[in-house]
This record gives sequence, C-alpha cells and structure tokens, in this order.
Amino acid sequence: MKSIERELHCPVCEEMVKQPIVLPCMHSVCVLCAAEVLVQRGYPPPELPPEPNTPTSSPITRSPRQTRRPPPKTDRLDRVIRTVCGTHPGRRRKDTPPVIMLFPCPTCGKDVELGERGLADCLRNLTLERIVERYRHSVSLGSMAVMCQFCKPPQALEATKGCADCRSNFCNECFKLYHPWGTPRAQHEHILPTHSFRPKVLVCVEHEQERLQFYCRSCQCLLCPLCKLRRAHSGHKIMPIALAYQTLKEKITKEMNYILANQESVQAQITQVESGIAQTEVHSSVAKEQLNQCVSELRGVLAERQGALAMFLEGARAQRAGTLNAQLSEKQSLLENAGLLTYTQELLKETDQSCFVQAARVTHSRLVKAIENLQHFSLSADPSFRHFQIDVSRELKALSSMDFIQAPLAPVIDTQKTLAYDQLYLCWRLPQDSAPAWHYSVEYQRKVESNGTHCSWQRLDDVGGTSAVIDKLEMDSVYVLRVRGCNKAGFGEYSEEVYLHTPPAPVLSFCLDSRWGLHAERVALGKGQTYARSVPGMTLLQAADRALTSCHLTSDLLVADVSITQGRHYWACSVEPGSYLVKVGVGIEAKLQEWFHLPQDMASPRYDPDSGHDSGAEDAQDSPPPFCFLTMGMGKILLPKCGVSNTSTGPLTAPLPPRLGLCLDFEKGRLTFYDAHSLRVLWEGSVDCSAPVCPAFCFIGGGALQLQELIANRSTEQNPPRRVTIQTRATDAGH
Repeated sequence: MKSIERELHCPVCEEMVKQPIVLPCMHSVCVLCAAEVLVQRGYPPPELPPEPNTPTSSPITRSPRQTRRPPPKTDRLDRVIRTVCGTHPGRRRKDTPPVIMLFPCPTCGKDVELGERGLADCLRNLTLERIVERYRHSVSLGSMAVMCQFCKPPQALEATKGCADCRSNFCNECFKLYHPWGTPRAQHEHILPTHSFRPKVLVCVEHEQERLQFYCRSCQCLLCPLCKLRRAHSGHKIMPIALAYQTLKEKITKEMNYILANQESVQAQITQVESGIAQTEVHSSVAKEQLNQCVSELRGVLAERQGALAMFLEGARAQRAGTLNAQLSEKQSLLENAGLLTYTQELLKETDQSCFVQAARVTHSRLVKAIENLQHFSLSADPSFRHFQIDVSRELKALSSMDFIQAPLAPVIDTQKTLAYDQLYLCWRLPQDSAPAWHYSVEYQRKVESNGTHCSWQRLDDVGGTSAVIDKLEMDSVYVLRVRGCNKAGFGEYSEEVYLHTPPAPVLSFCLDSRWGLHAERVALGKGQTYARSVPGMTLLQAADRALTSCHLTSDLLVADVSITQGRHYWACSVEPGSYLVKVGVGIEAKLQEWFHLPQDMASPRYDPDSGHDSGAEDAQDSPPPFCFLTMGMGKILLPKCGVSNTSTGPLTAPLPPRLGLCLDFEKGRLTFYDAHSLRVLWEGSVDCSAPVCPAFCFIGGGALQLQELIANRSTEQNPPRRVTIQTRATDAGH
C-alpha cells in the first residue's frame, strides 16, 4: 500500500486528499483546496457541503431506541417540472446572466467550467476516500487515535467501530448499547473508525432524493432518473449503471492484466530512460565545454551573451532531465506492486457500482495512455545536444545576434513548378528566417488503395539542391510527397504534404513539324520546335478591308513529327491565356493534309470544322470523325455537348487550365482531355483510328502554345540522391 501514496495526494496542497470532489475533467482535489483556489481567483466563497464532526445522536439529545422522523419529501411531480422546465411556474427569471466559474485544474493545466452552482455540481469521490481510509489503516501513519464519542470524558475509550448511518465512532460496549438487537439500528453498516464520515451512496447534486442509476456515454456523466428526462440528454447513449460498472471494470481488468504481462517491456523501457538520463548529463557537459571554448576566444565581445546562452543551455538540460525523470517515474509506476497498478487493484475492490464508475474513468484513461506509451515507446526528451553547438565562423558584426544553431524550418513547396509528367518533379524553398540546410531528404509514398493496402515510404537522401526528380513510378496513381532539411543540428520539420497524380498512360515525346501547313509570315517556331506563336499579318488586314459584314480569318495547322499507330499515349501543353483561338487535338494525318491544303474561306457559313466536337460528322454520322479538337481562347475553353446526357442547349465554357493534358487510346478510338495539374477529366470524344493518327494544333488569329518538356530532359548538375525504403513496423496491442 505504501507505493500508492503518490496516487492519493491532492494536486493543490500536495497532501493526502480530504473530502475529494471530482471536477468535470475527471481529476480529484480536496473540496477546501478547490474553494481556496476559487476565492483567490476572485469568485465569491462557495457554499461547502456540511460535514458533521459531532455524533448524530447522543445519550443527552436522543434515546438510542427513539426512531428518527423521516425528512419531508418534495412532491415528485413538482421535481419533474423543475427538472424539465428549469424553473417553477410563475417564478421570475434573473435579469443578469449567471456567472460561470472556471477552475484551473493543476493536473491537466486547463480551465475547467464548473457551471452555475460551482463546486455544488461536483460529486464527492467516495471511492478515493475509501482507498485513503484503507491506506491510513494499513501504513499506520501515527495519527491521533479515534476516540469513542459516547463514553464519558474521564473513562473515554478508543473507538473500535464506526457507524455509517449514525456517522459516529463507538467502542465495543457503546456500539452494543446504541445498536441493540431487534431494532432497526442493528441493521446499520459498521465501518472502521474515522474522523470523516461519507455518504453511503452517491446521490444527485440537484435532486437530493434520487440515486445515480444511469450513465450517459455521450456526456460521460452519472444521471439520476430525473436528470435522464432532460432535453440536454435527448438522443444520447444512456446505459444502466450496472452495465457501465461491468463494462468499465472488465476493461480496466484487461488493461491491468496486459501491463502485468508486459513487465519485462516496462523494465526494459525504464532501463532505456535511465540510460537516456545519463546520456543527457554526458552530452550536456560536452556541449557546455564546447560553448565555453568558443566563447573564450571572443571573451571581450561576448561576455554578456555567454551568460545568457549558458543559462539557456542549463535550462534546457534541466527541462530535459526533468522530463526524463518524470517519464522514469511514470514507467516505474507501471511495475508490479507500484503506484498505479496497486491503486488500480484497490480500485477494483470497490463494489458500489456508481462510485466505481465515477472513480474509475480517470484510472481507465491513465491505463489506456500507459498501454499506448508502452507499445509506442520513445524518450520524452532528446538526450543529445547537437543543436547547442555554436557556429563561430560568423563575422564580428553578427555577434550581437549569436545563438545556438537550429535545424532548418519546414520547406515551402513551389506548387507552380512541381508537377507529374514522365517523372515527378518536386521544387521547394526555405523560409527567409530559416537556418541554412546542408542537404535535404525527400520522401514520397503511393496513396493508400481502396483495398486497404499501404505502400511504404520511399526516401531520397542527400539531395543537394532545392529540387528533386523521382522516377520509376506507376501510372495513373496518386503520390504523397514531403521534404525536410538537415544541417549540423539534425533534421528539421517536414513540409506540408503535396499530392501529385501521375499520367494515365505513357508520355509521348514529340516536336512540332513545320514541313506543311505552316505560313512562315504568320507562325514562328521556337528553339527545339516545342513552342509556336501565331501573329496575324498583312493578309488578315487586307482580307478585312475587302469585307463589311463578315470577319475573314486565317487558320494555320501544326502537327507532331510522330504518328500513333497503337497503344495509349499521353501528352500535355500550355496555351497562352491571351490567345484568340487555338484548337488542340488529334487527327488522321492524311485527312489533315487534305483538309488544310484545300483553300478554305473561314468566313463562309458552310465551313464549320468545330461542328459539335470538331468531328466533321455531318458527312458520316455512323463512322467516327477523322479528327477531334477542343477550341480554347481568351482565357476560356469550349466544351462541346456530351450527347444525350447533356441537357444544355449548346456547348459549355470553362476556365482555361494552366496545362492541358490529352490521352489517346488508339484501340478504342477515344481521346480524353484533362486538366494536367489535377488530372481532372474535362471532356472525352471519339476519333477514327483506322490510319496513323498524330497530335495537331491549329491557330486562328494570334496565339501561342508551349509543349510540356520532359522532366528527364532537364539538365541536373547535382549528384544522384540515395534511394531508401522506409520500413514501418506495426505493433499489435494484443487485445
């Protein structure tokens, strides 16, 4: 029993609890200590529950055979009305709102709301009082003997029994005298002598005549039958107290047995914590020596700063040592015959169901937390002092701001440059106030599939720059990426995770073909033939001068230098938002040459290459069209009608995405357009694939277009990073 003394101390006075009450946060404090704290915070003195120190009956005031008059009972209907409605009919409500008391719980460090009645709404922790009573009698604290309250003063004997009903202490003779056989007093419950009598059962703080017979799982509080009728508990999960008692007792027993069965792990973790404390002392001494050596070289300038840094270092050492000592104490309390487990064993001896449920919830939470810490153990403080080393290479003008080096802050990922194409390209930067990073670690993981499989984290170590390329990825998959920096102080925090969707098919690499369909005076190709710009010239001006009622436009066609004959292929491009009209799609190479080599009048009402979905389906309704285009321009993209599923009367418009993706399935004859950034499908159309098909681009008026460059073609000057697979180990709790 001596090992549980720590569990029985009040967190306010740090002494053995006296008349403990349970706060809404489930922690217990002495009722007098709670009242003093509230008064110190400026609240009015609370009305404390009376605790009689004199016997209920004595030979002078009442005969032992005289029966007590039962207290008057309040009408049940009146109590029901007061419970449901809150006030009696006709009572005036208060004009001022009630004062809500906030109690600073020293255990959890939070301000707990007590409600309108303050401490009167808090139940007494009778189970904790019984455990304290058993503890006092078992360890013999040397307190004053409890004397019989009915013996006359000169011959007063030491009490041997206490009566919970009479709330008095008796010697053997007086107990027989005041509890004669054959009377109702003979059925009173006798207990050990005590200076503090407790109620036999818990009753509702609002309805004094009602016992707590229910437990609300939603509010985690005990209820009487009248509190159960309140609208505040409407729809909540309410169970009988017997069921809550049995359920909670079984859980705590199972949790305690699990900890007892893992005593070897507890002892091993205690050894590890003790080793961490020793390492903390050693490393802190080494760090302090290095600090003194560096400061001694700059003594004249850094005298004042040295004291500040030494104080900061000592505070860090004391904090870590204190944290590790607290963890050591916590682990030692999990040993067999130690504080928490012994306290739990005493708690399980409680037979009063409502008292047990009311007192056992905190123990249950502590045991759950202890099991979680046992399964996922780690030191509560880092025993190394790597980030307490000083960088003495700074100039003298920066000595005034000299400080311990810190690990880099979390990098900021550049979402404009980061993309997924033939490979993943990740780009980031450090915040301005961050410490420099020597190198970076990039981690990526394939997103969890719908079947529940989990892919391991992959890591690229020793990345020298602020960008990384990741290859050998699966198509049409979502990857999660994050990055963190590292320097002499160790690794910093992770960046925010970004999600990238890989293309649905292999990426097709091609350039623009200028052999046909190209008007040099209007269309110019960039270096590498991946960029094209169309500028309307004198031809458009002269054509517009000849017409008064229509607009004469010119069209220029560009095609890829490769043709597709099988499989699925994906490519992407960017259209300048200021472009007038640009068509992007695919078509049969022979049909495109035939179409664009014939003279066309763009102002003619019979000419409409964008009828519906740019298919030319007016000539053959049953066969797929020989080409498929989407039209975009002026910051918008035109989405043609999707057939019978579209109830609109005409095509729809959507904002032009920064990058447009296209995926051609040659075997199915389907072309799908995507928002290349998110891989969201914009539109899908059919195309005739009976002959080789090639990507095509058409300019009508001024515009510009840029093909997406392959990430593999980008030059990298840094050394290839080291690829590592991070193994995650799952621990089974065994229950």
